[in-house]
Amino acid sequence: MDKFICIHVFCRIVELGSFIAVARERKLSAMMISKYIAQLERELGVSLLNRTTRQISLTEAGERFYRQSKSIMEDLSSLEEQTRNLGKTVKGMLRLVAPIDFGSSQLMPIIVAYQATYPDVKVALTLDNGMVNLAGGNFDCAIRVTDIPEPSLVARKITETPLCLYASSDYLNKHGRPQTIDDLKQHQCLHYLDTPHGDYWFFKQGRAVRKLRVEWVLACNNSRALSEAVTLGLGIVQAPELFFRHLIDSVEVEEVLPNMRPDSIPIYASYMQRKFIPSKLSTFVNFLVDYFQSTLQRAG
Repeated sequence: MDKFICIHVFCRIVELGSFIAVARERKLSAMMISKYIAQLERELGVSLLNRTTRQISLTEAGERFYRQSKSIMEDLSSLEEQTRNLGKTVKGMLRLVAPIDFGSSQLMPIIVAYQATYPDVKVALTLDNGMVNLAGGNFDCAIRVTDIPEPSLVARKITETPLCLYASSDYLNKHGRPQTIDDLKQHQCLHYLDTPHGDYWFFKQGRAVRKLRVEWVLACNNSRALSEAVTLGLGIVQAPELFFRHLIDSVEVEEVLPNMRPDSIPIYASYMQRKFIPSKLSTFVNFLVDYFQSTLQRAG
């Protein structure tokens, strides 16, 4: 058996967590994947994996071999990428994952503009609000809307967005306009799911940050659905301004407590640390940064 294939299979088992997942990825049987590992362990003379019916873990030798093997495989991938780049053409498959709202409201015009500049790059975009593990190798880059970037990843800030309160004029005329944070306790709240802050809303009072636990009447993980609920007069929502920009100029929707906005939320393009960044990835991240900088300059 090809030793490089055996090593690659071993690395993917560590990253995906099961023989079956790797078998599915490589379109092989689980028995064939087991043969690759058995062959590798015979050649090395050590056990690399502890196997039980429920989980797989690395032996001490396996941990060391994985670290070194992963580095070698990345170096090989980098060498291939550098060699391809000698042709001066940026090409390949760029696999992106982004939050549903950011991807649906922001990424499409950026991807279209990027591919006009780099037509030989194919883009595979997955929209997912979950925290996808990039170490699994299924994505090149993840867009994160968060004030808590992952320390294990390279996180390049591409832009930021204010966090604002919105409500329809009809709702505010009927229920009154909140003048303080505590006034919100008497209002119907619409909550944005899948944020690191759980059921809390955050505000700025002078130099202090205050959080309020929300008793919401409707919660959703999609800004389009929440903006529809706002325009229908269901209540007040706290959400990133970037995702509600289409409502800002509407005479039917108002910002509530604008002087108590918390600090803006950064938006990052995150990717695995590696010695060589593929040109398809580096050019796209640079394109994202330039796009939002130019957008802000036009707005200013």
